[in-house]
Amino acid sequence: MAKQAGQAANSMQAATRINVRGTIESVTDKSLVVKTREGPDATVSLSDGWVVGGVAKASIDDIKKGDFVGITNVPKEAGLSSALEVVIFPAVLKGTGEGDRPWDLKPNSSMTNATVADAVKGVDGRTVTVVYHGTEKKIAIPDGTPIVTLAQATKDDLKPGATVFVSAERGSDGALTTKRVVVGTNGVVPPM
Repeated sequence: MAKQAGQAANSMQAATRINVRGTIESVTDKSLVVKTREGPDATVSLSDGWVVGGVAKASIDDIKKGDFVGITNVPKEAGLSSALEVVIFPAVLKGTGEGDRPWDLKPNSSMTNATVADAVKGVDGRTVTVVYHGTEKKIAIPDGTPIVTLAQATKDDLKPGATVFVSAERGSDGALTTKRVVVGTNGVVPPM
């Protein structure tokens, strides 16, 4: 039993998270080849039971007190960050990945998954106060910031040229695997 626990721990340490962003070059039932935003192709194996989701356009007016959101942001000034993108999660996903952690959308960015405690609209746009694990964070959402909500998509939406966001695991052998692919549909690109 202890040996199995040790092997599981080693397996978890061997896998690291990597975000793959780009356009689909090719797709099969078992893998996806993505032309990454950095240039090279990335082959991602699709785990058994993998799912596909999409994003739909939303607006600043769709963000309400009590909503659970994921906001990629960068420090702006003391006590305030600036949003790079906002995802409004459906109520059933409230609490998923709650917290604040480094993110790789842009240098020095972080991902904050939290509940909207307050939203203030002012002359210079909107600022939201979000809470997670007893911590508050104020984030300005400048005009033009991509705002989306999760939407349904099907495996048929995964075709060459479609834009995707894939949170994958890189194993100790360097291979990428995922259980979920987010695809852009109807002209909406996953901004994560």
